[in-house]
Amino acid sequence: MTARGAGRKALVIVLTGQGKGKTTAALGVVLRAWGRGMKMVVLQFVKARTANYGENRAARKLGIEMIPLGEGFTWLSKDIEKDKATARECWELARQKIDSGQYDIVVLDEMTYPMTYGWIPVEEVIDTLRQRPQGLHVIITGRDAPQELIDFADLVTEMREVKHPYKKGGKARPGIDF
Repeated sequence: MTARGAGRKALVIVLTGQGKGKTTAALGVVLRAWGRGMKMVVLQFVKARTANYGENRAARKLGIEMIPLGEGFTWLSKDIEKDKATARECWELARQKIDSGQYDIVVLDEMTYPMTYGWIPVEEVIDTLRQRPQGLHVIITGRDAPQELIDFADLVTEMREVKHPYKKGGKARPGIDF
């Protein structure tokens, strides 16, 4: 871990809400941190391990560690037990990354879902965050962040949908949505 933030409290940031932009905002922080020479890892809890979206391609080109860990969109799953086990595996890797002391920033993208579904206890996540290495910022994204996590976090932003092209049948767009 670097000393760039020496003397400043590391933050737990939660980006939640029903609107678009949670992951995008987290990736904006990652890009800014990359520009400062910081070391970060992005763990994607829902994106399939075979994901090759725009952010995955950019991360490879920039040398940013981004690991898709999920099985795709779990809320459409036909095998919830497998999804629970996958979420636990993802969380164990996330804990290793957090505890390693190798990073300035750890992003847990779409991590709120396994907490909301009760697959990963919120108390366990908060305990890990409480014990993280000094100077490590952690960003957690996803809808419906548990209130306990919101209360614990240092910075919480809620994205609110005002208007979205999906409502009129619009499809996801490369470079904008994926």
